Amino acid sequence: MLPFSRVTIIGLGLIGSSLARAIREYMPTVRVTGHDADPDVRETARRIDLCDDITDTAGASVTDAELVILCVPVRAMGAAAAEIADELPGDAIISDVGSCKADVLAQLNTALPGRIIIPAHPVAGTENSGPEAGFATLFKGRWSIVTPPADADPAAVERVSELWRRVGADVETMDPAHHDLVLAVTSHLPHLIAYTIVGTASDMENVTQSEVIKYSAGGFRDFTRIAASDPTMWRDVFLANKEAVLEMLQRFSEDLSTLQRAIRWNDGDTLFNLFTRTRAIRRSIIEQGQDDAKPDFGRSH
Repeated sequence: MLPFSRVTIIGLGLIGSSLARAIREYMPTVRVTGHDADPDVRETARRIDLCDDITDTAGASVTDAELVILCVPVRAMGAAAAEIADELPGDAIISDVGSCKADVLAQLNTALPGRIIIPAHPVAGTENSGPEAGFATLFKGRWSIVTPPADADPAAVERVSELWRRVGADVETMDPAHHDLVLAVTSHLPHLIAYTIVGTASDMENVTQSEVIKYSAGGFRDFTRIAASDPTMWRDVFLANKEAVLEMLQRFSEDLSTLQRAIRWNDGDTLFNLFTRTRAIRRSIIEQGQDDAKPDFGRSH
């Protein structure tokens, strides 16, 4: 049996539009209603037939919803939830797709007290954004981390988990605060480093922009892909997950100082041992199906 028959998606960017496409492809009998605060996005969504219905107000999108998924920047979750509070059915489940969970859960509890709230985070995405950037297979073989509050109804948790399984994701359940620490290491800090490196390269007075582009090797090229991610979303992520990001950034700074000393004092053993350990991590990621082992990361030329 399908976990839901009527799903509302608020926010029709990359994740929201991909989820709409995935539900319609893998659960074609489920009615999908969409809304976005931007009228141009709504018009595009109608033009490409993204959902069964696109509403002009958030409240109208949830009047008969069984599940509402907020796909907006993490610091906008509370405002988006407050906008649907009056029209939201009493038994509807509210979820989201943000990459910070403790802060989002607090926002949703404040805006929707007493409601059924089951946050989630699909660990998937690309550097592209907008309703036309989505695709139905985005979540296939990727993790979706469900982060319910401690007193959550197990049946509601399972329904949200099953929705993610139906669109191809592997599901893990995790405490919200622990999720934020894990993602600070695996996602948030790497994005912060990528933004910094690309920004540093563009600011260097002795290297022209054309040279940076012309001679970009694979490492820098991959950093530019990450650094092309949506600026609004990532600004909000760093501010919403501030404590965990700062903790990981401090640890990274200490490790970077160790490498700096090793290079200065020609300590090849320290460098070799670190590079050997990190190479093994890369192999583990490939073995778990989270990336491609093909030459040049499977890029076509």
